[in-house]
Amino acid sequence: MARWLQQCPTCGYAAPDITRAHPAAAQAVGAAPFRALVAETSYPPLARRFLVWAHVLEETGSLHAAAEATLHAAWVADDLSRDDLARLWRLEAVALWRGGPPLDDEQNVRVIDALRRAAAWPDAAASADTQRRAAPAEAIAQVISLEQRLIAERDTGRHTIASALPPPARRPHASHQQIAGKSEGLLSRLRRWLGGNGRHNNK
Repeated sequence: MARWLQQCPTCGYAAPDITRAHPAAAQAVGAAPFRALVAETSYPPLARRFLVWAHVLEETGSLHAAAEATLHAAWVADDLSRDDLARLWRLEAVALWRGGPPLDDEQNVRVIDALRRAAAWPDAAASADTQRRAAPAEAIAQVISLEQRLIAERDTGRHTIASALPPPARRPHASHQQIAGKSEGLLSRLRRWLGGNGRHNNK
């Protein structure tokens, strides 16, 4: 994750490629909230880098991308056992997702997962129930079912996406093979989006 973003040592601007700044980034970088964030030493340096990028994205209207960057900051907090910050940033990511354009099924799953990981139980349960009643694709429905079980158990831990799929019988039924085959691309995206890099290939 330390290689995901570059950061200017002079102004603190961070992005995947700081040589190709968003046209509105200069205004965001020059504002007081950005300067305060760069100077916030109570945040882990790597997490702060993702938050800086999230701030620029939010200021330029890319709310869903800002949510992604904020979630990455939460992953950094997870690695450092800063549960307080991980919870805070997951809730901020949810607010950014919800503040942007309508979410697709996969993004809704990410919102549910973030709420569960942040122990926002009523919101997580209500969101999962709403999405389940919307009759999503099979793979999405299986992940939501897992989330509902974990929410009921008050489980805030990481869980592999594979655990959302029901185990096959000793001789897998053809329907299970069909679901797994059709869902492979979707589940791969969910693994990446919910878990991040190799250390975070779970939720």
